[in-house]
Amino acid sequence: MTSTTGAESLRAIAGDYDAFFLDQFGVVHDGSSAYPGAAEAVAALADLGKPVVFVTNSGRPAAFNEARLARLGVPRETYLACVTSGDVAIQLCEDGVFPLPEDRRIRCLTISSLDDYNLSDRLGCVRTESGKDADLLVIAGSQADTIPMSDYEAMMRPAAERGVACICTNPDRHMLTPSGLVPSAGAIADLYAELGGPVTFVGKPHPEIYEAAFALIPGVEKRRILCVGDSIDHDIAGAAGLGAAAALVRTGILADVDKAEIDGRLASAGVTVDHILPALRW
Repeated sequence: MTSTTGAESLRAIAGDYDAFFLDQFGVVHDGSSAYPGAAEAVAALADLGKPVVFVTNSGRPAAFNEARLARLGVPRETYLACVTSGDVAIQLCEDGVFPLPEDRRIRCLTISSLDDYNLSDRLGCVRTESGKDADLLVIAGSQADTIPMSDYEAMMRPAAERGVACICTNPDRHMLTPSGLVPSAGAIADLYAELGGPVTFVGKPHPEIYEAAFALIPGVEKRRILCVGDSIDHDIAGAAGLGAAAALVRTGILADVDKAEIDGRLASAGVTVDHILPALRW
């Protein structure tokens, strides 16, 4: 068991670690604005010479996420890299780890938010809007705040019945919206699996995204990395799988969850945290 410390700021614990893997949504920003003090905390780590890597369950490429961080006040020069699940998934496909048909152009059905066809387009797939003729299903995002899950089920069922492979580039099961938490891409992928379709998840808490981030900081021991996130199932479980330390922030999806429930969720997931922070601030 790990002894958990409550700290009011990142400053109190930063000296104990050599590198930081930061979640993006729910930690640095809420999708539309940065949390107070978050950008300053990232800059303070940079000033100490501590490498910061954003490790994010985003189906979009690093450049897209870097541009959004910059708009929200987090300059590119304050962190080492942004490792996205979308980029990692493309690499797995290109390396043959995730097998794809090679005898023809692949017809790909993409479920995403705001027309994110990153994986499909970069692999040269043909877009389709139907599960009836799809050779591949990519679940990169969700519009479950406006599209009922029953509509997603109807769209995906024909593909699931044919056993079409699915790659989910955002395993998050909940996302923050102005109306509250709604099902995210991971929940849609779970539904596809319930329909009988095979799903490969790429992103936190699965190891490939962490190994991609870890490769960027040679010489740093895994136990000297602090992973900071707001999700027990993704950020904290992912840190445990990597063998890194973990800090849970009380923003994002845990903003309205009391400590007793958090303790129960940690116990249910079989993980512990090293630190609990009210927010990412210096």
